[in-house]
Amino acid sequence: MNMIKLSWKYLIAKPLNTGLNILLLALGLAIITVLILIQDQFENKMTKDAEGVDLVVGAKGSPLQLILSSVYHIDYPTGNIDMKDAMALSKNRLVKNIIPLGMGDNYQGYRIVGTNHDYLALYDAGFESGEAWRKPFDVVLGFEVAKKLGLGLGDTFIGSHGIGSSSHEHDEHPYKITGVLSEKGNVLDKLILTSIESVWYSHDEGHDHDKFEADVSITGFPETDEDREVTSLLLQYRNPIAAVQLPRFINSKSALQAASPSFEISRLFELLGVGVKLIQGLAVAIIIIAGLGIFIALFNSLKERKYDLAVMRTLGASSGQLFIHIVLEGVILTLLGAIVGIAIGHLFLAVLVMQNEQGAISGLSAAVFLQEELWIVGYAVIVGFVASLIPAWTAYQTDIAKQLTKS
Repeated sequence: MNMIKLSWKYLIAKPLNTGLNILLLALGLAIITVLILIQDQFENKMTKDAEGVDLVVGAKGSPLQLILSSVYHIDYPTGNIDMKDAMALSKNRLVKNIIPLGMGDNYQGYRIVGTNHDYLALYDAGFESGEAWRKPFDVVLGFEVAKKLGLGLGDTFIGSHGIGSSSHEHDEHPYKITGVLSEKGNVLDKLILTSIESVWYSHDEGHDHDKFEADVSITGFPETDEDREVTSLLLQYRNPIAAVQLPRFINSKSALQAASPSFEISRLFELLGVGVKLIQGLAVAIIIIAGLGIFIALFNSLKERKYDLAVMRTLGASSGQLFIHIVLEGVILTLLGAIVGIAIGHLFLAVLVMQNEQGAISGLSAAVFLQEELWIVGYAVIVGFVASLIPAWTAYQTDIAKQLTKS
């Protein structure tokens, strides 16, 4: 007697009850799946994007905002700092390397970031085509930007003022694409990179075309006699002592603040952890309710099928086979619920990413499958097994003579 086939036949005999139980369990497991996928990929992405950056220096304000805007480019900058202060800091004996960033413009929502070639080296960037910028208004596109906007070498575009896409354009001088970066799976993929000078000149009221033909700074700070500003600085420590002394020294200066990416992101994960645990609690509650639903469905079904079970016994089925038969129904239900739940979770994440192509979760992938998802399947099977134990034990104790006499 094929117990699996028999259990399946009984389940599909009541498609509405079976479908409702599967859906209820799937919803709870889908929530857990989405949380696992987002948490794992988001933490890995944040860690990867901050790799090599020991300290971020910018204008006074929120340290977390400074980190999010300068390292991850998902928030508004805290303001600008005087380049004289930035250059003075670069001469500090505790600083190994310092990378200036200039922000404030975008093209169709993708941020235009002014920097130097050290920023490319920081992320070990490679080129799919072309080369890095050499002149003002030369730009390099991240892989995702080039793909989404359909731009390539030699194409030109007009940048817009501000971080958001709905802002007025700088139509005085177009940017020219000299390179497209290869895919790295980090923050570079969704940035438009250029020189600090390009950011400055795009906001100047004058039109000094001689400056547009001059070479830009490849490393360090641009040379200029004018009062200029940069948005923030990415620092690397020279030695471990710098981690103790440098942030305190910088924060004591009224115009600057220093923030550690590792510290601020750890604090962010700690704050988000409370909300994640609440959502996980809700998902577990839904799964428990689904387990109770399966138990009730099997128990009620058992009352209607006592005669069938008695007949099965007379046809040669043992008490153990009846026990297994009912347990299999619960396990099949929850196994299907797990598969549907995981599928819904991945589908929901895919839709979420598509609707936030330039947001914090834009780099996440719904095509990633984690080992933890196997634990979800195992957990679901356990729920089905436990929910079916009492109905299965009742079936095991079926009194053949009593049930046949009642009929």
